[in-house]
Amino acid sequence: MAETMNSLLYPLCSTIALLILLYKLQSLRADRSVTQVVLAANSFFLFITFTVSTPSIWVLTSDFVGIVNFSGLLTQGSIIIMTACQQLLLLHLSYDPDIARVKAVPRLISLAVAIVAMSVLFAGAAEQGEAPNDFAIAHAQYTPAYLFVYLVAFTVNQVEIGVMGWRYSKIAPSLWLRRGLRLVSFALPFVLAYTTCRAAEIVVAQFGESGNLWEPAAQLAVATAVLVQTLGWILPDLGPHLTSAVIRLRHRRVYRVLAPLHRHITEQVPEIVIQVDLSWDLRTRLYRMVIEIRDAQWALHSWMDSRTAVVAHEEAERDGVEGEELAALVEAAQISGAIERKRHNHLPEEISETPLSAAPGDLAAELVFQQKLARAMSSPVALRAARHASASGTSPAREGPG
Repeated sequence: MAETMNSLLYPLCSTIALLILLYKLQSLRADRSVTQVVLAANSFFLFITFTVSTPSIWVLTSDFVGIVNFSGLLTQGSIIIMTACQQLLLLHLSYDPDIARVKAVPRLISLAVAIVAMSVLFAGAAEQGEAPNDFAIAHAQYTPAYLFVYLVAFTVNQVEIGVMGWRYSKIAPSLWLRRGLRLVSFALPFVLAYTTCRAAEIVVAQFGESGNLWEPAAQLAVATAVLVQTLGWILPDLGPHLTSAVIRLRHRRVYRVLAPLHRHITEQVPEIVIQVDLSWDLRTRLYRMVIEIRDAQWALHSWMDSRTAVVAHEEAERDGVEGEELAALVEAAQISGAIERKRHNHLPEEISETPLSAAPGDLAAELVFQQKLARAMSSPVALRAARHASASGTSPAREGPG
């Protein structure tokens, strides 16, 4: 099971890490700040960790260096260096540069000591044979001190990273940075699950047993923790692009909803329509569409019968409609009635006071309301009210006002 996990999971994680690394290297061209450099370094060691952990690469790396199981020291050392990078990043986000540098020194020294100690203790298990699939289990049995040092350094610093990330997420200046830091913090349970599995391996090894039973859980936990953290670190960069993509998709959907209404209403008053420039972005075209729909309503105002609004209002209320949905039905009825009257050149005896029944406060609210208006155009309530008003109380117009 562990061999299958290593052969499938780690290459996948390695590919993801490589994509992230390439993205961060591209970002360095425009921004070489400490945070971006540290993030790039973190991505590099993430790539090293998962690549070398792949069984075939593990053996090749150890053979190339000429030291049995050197790949184990390399991957776990890379994880410690990643932890250092994350500590540096959080310190630079949380404090002024001078204070961050001072606070970073003892942390970096402790992690450096841990790597040196791991390197010294590693020699005790180097002759046990290559173990690409159960390196940690082997060390738990033969040199538990090595695994103990690694786990203490990793766990203590990861807990601090989770706590620091959560604290700074409450005051981070941007939405996506807050979300990213929370995601980094959410990786902590997976970290603790991994370290618990590894600590259990040390304990059971003292009784002549092995942790093979929960080794897949340990591998899955650490892979999940690292990838969740990495996603959290790059989310502030990717987030704005995600927001823009969502907004574009939302605008496309709104545009499709409003286009039939715009076409239907402006056919009667084509003079208000401005020729769309193909260079305009979708948001600009959508904004123009909203304005033209409202302008068309006012242009048709003199064809709107006051009784249309009354009938639509009464029928809608009987059906339990209220709020903006009610206002949309009333406006839809007035539009349909006005278009019908204009086609037959029949002026109403009493013009409605206003063509509008709602007054959204901004563009976002206007877009929401006009979508309701577009859907209300096909409502039976609106159509009945429009037909009822246009069937009575009309007088031929000598000259249509539109």
